[in-house]
Amino acid sequence: MNATHERHSRHDIDLTVRLTEAPEAPEYTFRLAADGGSVAPASTLPDSAAALAAVTQHGEAIFFPKPGPPKMCTQQYGGPQVAVVTGWFMGREVHSTFSRTDGCEIARWRAMAPLLGGIAGSTGAI
Repeated sequence: MNATHERHSRHDIDLTVRLTEAPEAPEYTFRLAADGGSVAPASTLPDSAAALAAVTQHGEAIFFPKPGPPKMCTQQYGGPQVAVVTGWFMGREVHSTFSRTDGCEIARWRAMAPLLGGIAGSTGAI
């Protein structure tokens, strides 16, 4: 095990979210930390319990998608918001980018909306 993994493995889930609502807008940073299905005090999300529920339900599929045929995505624009999620999920390193550039990306955003900070635009409402 390397030092980076040891530093982050003290929580089952330890994710940092960097969210921008628009180009040149300020960046918001949040953290979700959890062990054994319970939110850790280090979490800073507006609704950490809802974020943990979303990550528990969708994290495996969204952070580590299985290869498959190309997806057909509606060509709709949901807004300029971008979120970058990094950290650890059940011992696996996470680096995922979320946007709202088409129907597939909007669906990913909506599934993980509580993790993405719960501020304007992050709810997935279009």
